Amino acid sequence: MKAVTAETASVGMAAGIPLLEVNDLRVSFAQGDRVIRAVDGFSCTLRAGQTVAVVGESGSGKTVSSRAITGLLPATARISGSVRFEGLELLGLSPRELRKHRGPDFAMVFQDPARSLNPTMRVGAQIAEAVCVHEPLTRAQAEKRAIELLQMVRIPAADERSRDYPHQLSGGMRQRIMIAIALAQHPKLLIADEATTALDVTTQAQIMDLLSSLQRQFNMAVIMITHDLALAATYTDEVIVMYAGRVVEQAPTRLLFSRVRMPYTRALLDAIPHLDRAAHQLLPVVSGRAPDLGNLPPGCPFNPRCPRVTEICREMRPALAEHEPGHRWACHHPIGLEGVRL
Repeated sequence: MKAVTAETASVGMAAGIPLLEVNDLRVSFAQGDRVIRAVDGFSCTLRAGQTVAVVGESGSGKTVSSRAITGLLPATARISGSVRFEGLELLGLSPRELRKHRGPDFAMVFQDPARSLNPTMRVGAQIAEAVCVHEPLTRAQAEKRAIELLQMVRIPAADERSRDYPHQLSGGMRQRIMIAIALAQHPKLLIADEATTALDVTTQAQIMDLLSSLQRQFNMAVIMITHDLALAATYTDEVIVMYAGRVVEQAPTRLLFSRVRMPYTRALLDAIPHLDRAAHQLLPVVSGRAPDLGNLPPGCPFNPRCPRVTEICREMRPALAEHEPGHRWACHHPIGLEGVRL
């Protein structure tokens, strides 16, 4: 097989190769005499301007998948499968080679900006530092570019705010700083890992609207890592639902929300709070606990928590397959298809 180089990859893009292709990604960690399978067969395809949400509870494999894609996992991680960016295989690249792609090709916005930002540096200097990673600019040029990025992420009085330290800014402002740093090199792919989790509802909406606007402006692809299906329904083109390291349902957003098949996806949707819910009424939750990834139950991993469980669920793991056009799921008893033989 002919090796894919950066030059042949660019030719491939013109021929219609997707921006990102992930096939059968698997990530495991050794923990004593146990093997923790954090990601077990993740696949997705992403094109320029498209937004994909990866949703699920904590520990479902969302963040590990994104870090495997960008090469940010520790050396102890065992990774297999394929991650191609513009046709170029990323798995197996050295850390030095990967650093060339972080920034101009892909970037991440993390959940907690307070931990990601340097508390001893002014925010403008931190953005300027990101600008200079791949561009040989003078200090004055970098500072000017930092202020332009602050304006781009809609921070008022950008010149003044560039001289502030992170602790002087609100949570929403700090997250805008993180977005400015991520966009410093105009990446083709942005991965937002729970980027709005710690924010209030109003600020959350402002940040999501900002990301949507910037995506349209630069035709970026976006992977949104979240546990919030309401956000996924509003801002994405496709949804991938993960449970216990595995993809259990995947479809275009409108199709998935109109025809939920996987009981786990249904449980996540039912847990979304609604304004018309009666006062003091208990919020629904997904019953039970997420399984131990080092000791998964036989059969379907969701079977101890599933209201539709039968004996086959306890004995045989359902395969992820495209049962309807564009709609894949892994379930022996999908919702809405009672009595239908798949």
